[in-house]
Amino acid sequence: MTTTSANFPSGTKKRSPLDRFLDRGFIWTTRIFALAIAATLLWIALQVAIAAGPAIQEFGLGFITKSSWNPVNDEYGVLPQIYGTLMSSFIGLLLSVPIGVGTAILLSENFLPTQVRLVLVFLVELLAAIPSVVYGVWGIFVLVPMLSNLGKFLHSSLGWIPLFNTPPTGPGMLPAGVILAIMTLPIITAISRDALISLPPSLRQAAVGLGATRWETIFQILIPAAFSGIVSAVMLALGRAMGETMAVTMLIGNANNINISLLAPANTISSLLANQFSEANGLQVAALMYAALVLFILTLAVNILAELIVIRMKRL
Repeated sequence: MTTTSANFPSGTKKRSPLDRFLDRGFIWTTRIFALAIAATLLWIALQVAIAAGPAIQEFGLGFITKSSWNPVNDEYGVLPQIYGTLMSSFIGLLLSVPIGVGTAILLSENFLPTQVRLVLVFLVELLAAIPSVVYGVWGIFVLVPMLSNLGKFLHSSLGWIPLFNTPPTGPGMLPAGVILAIMTLPIITAISRDALISLPPSLRQAAVGLGATRWETIFQILIPAAFSGIVSAVMLALGRAMGETMAVTMLIGNANNINISLLAPANTISSLLANQFSEANGLQVAALMYAALVLFILTLAVNILAELIVIRMKRL
């Protein structure tokens, strides 16, 4: 075979110094951007920690285990808000994950005509564009009255269960969880659908060739293959749920106490920050920043756990 040089076969254009310079420049530019993202994250965490310093020195880890939040006496504890943040997010994901993944399967497989699928994809993505305050207003006038009637039925029929042992008072944990489910649904659906449609067609063809039914192909082949993408979707949705402020503030009731009942008012860390930061001063500001740092750590811990789950599933 004729070659133009020892390293480049015939017909292959030798790269110029400018091309190599541009390649190296692109690589280093992407590295700088990646490092800038990490540096920004660390900078935010450091600034929040510095602002929370007085509260950390004053309360220590007791801040996480105490339930009192009394700015008059400078007594602060964030345990009810941690419980409300985790429980409302759990309720939201409990409702949105099966619906979102099921919708993603419906939109990624040929269950519907193409035109119908396109319309449904557009409508699902449109849900993500609705401002959270609109969700909150809709929740006050539509969701809360509807769930109040459901709550009365649950309390009268299943009041012996701790989850329904208080009469509904309007805003509460259940409306907040449902609104979070609606808000996280487009995230789970869109990313899960992208993960499913990006799978190579050979997976479907091989499964069908081996005699698998359509549902066996979906649940035993496609979903395990797209599991990392689905988990990523769930984690992004969880981050949205844990950090959501306006809609949850309008619907959760903002009660700084722990109540197991889903029908009782509660509070979240984000709602606490939104309600009190504008009027805070002195040690209260540091306590609120400490609460923000706790939320930051919770989100980080959840994402680390999700990454470990994905790595473990890839090894199986």
